[in-house]
Amino acid sequence: MTDISPQQQTEFEAAAFRRLLAHLRDRNDVQNIDLMNLAGFCRNCLSNWFQDAARAGGLEVTREEAREMVYGMPYEEWKALHQGAASDAQNAAFETSKPRE
Repeated sequence: MTDISPQQQTEFEAAAFRRLLAHLRDRNDVQNIDLMNLAGFCRNCLSNWFQDAARAGGLEVTREEAREMVYGMPYEEWKALHQGAASDAQNAAFETSKPRE
């Protein structure tokens, strides 16, 4: 692999994350439950991870602030505009895909 500095790696990772967020904002037709069923994470997971990273860096970010950063708007607004009710099939797939405790 090409030698990259830690600073470059951080910059590239941040750019990839921003591109992922832009992609998810453009694909608001993809429901969070579909992401969970397919990949095991969703937009809410990303916002939780962002909040965890901020906290680890010494900055308190609220859940609402983290979600707005991921969704590009307040979460409740995004839900009202884009989130539909989950189908029985989506809910069933979610129940079978959850990790067992």
